Amino acid sequence: MQPSATRKKSDKPAADDRITARIPRANRVILERAAAIYGATLNQFIVQSALDRAGEILRQEEALHLSERDARAFLDALDNPPPPADALVQALQAHGTLVKC
Repeated sequence: MQPSATRKKSDKPAADDRITARIPRANRVILERAAAIYGATLNQFIVQSALDRAGEILRQEEALHLSERDARAFLDALDNPPPPADALVQALQAHGTLVKC
C-alpha cells in the first residue's frame, strides 16, 4: 500500500487558539494579493507574517545596545584584556591538578 499524497486532518498540529481582526476592505485586498503571490491562504500568510515580525522585534529587544563610548570600551577590553586575577590563576592551577584530560 502506497502512502497517500494528501494529508489527513489528523496529521495537522492542533490549533488551540483563534485570533480575529476587523480591517478595512482595502487592507484585506492587499493581504489577499500578497498571500496569493506568496502561495498561501490568507490565514497562513497573516500568521506567518506576524510570526516573522514578532521574531524580528524580539531579536531587536534581546540585542545588546551600547552607546558609542561603551562600545569602544568593550572592544578595547577585548583587544587589551587585563591580566587575570590571582584567584583565577590559582583556580586554574588547582583545576589542572585535580582534572586530567
